[in-house]
Amino acid sequence: MPVLAKFYGIIIRMYFLQSEHNPPHIHAIYNEDVAAIDFMTGEVIEGHLPTKALGLVREWLSIHKDALQEMWNTQEFKKLPPLE
Repeated sequence: MPVLAKFYGIIIRMYFLQSEHNPPHIHAIYNEDVAAIDFMTGEVIEGHLPTKALGLVREWLSIHKDALQEMWNTQEFKKLPPLE
């Protein structure tokens, strides 16, 4: 699972497999917590992140929504800038 970005101890990944299912989402890892998050809505599909980490991920998603949608559609990986 390629790493798209790392910031504040959070790792953002996306699967690039034909078997990956909708809705389009990323996987965010923070310490022992992992969540699958719909990158268009910010909704947690599965798993859990602490409130502060989830807020940072949602802020990052709002900046990179279009690039994430393009990657989901094309399955062409590229690193994205971290949240600063």
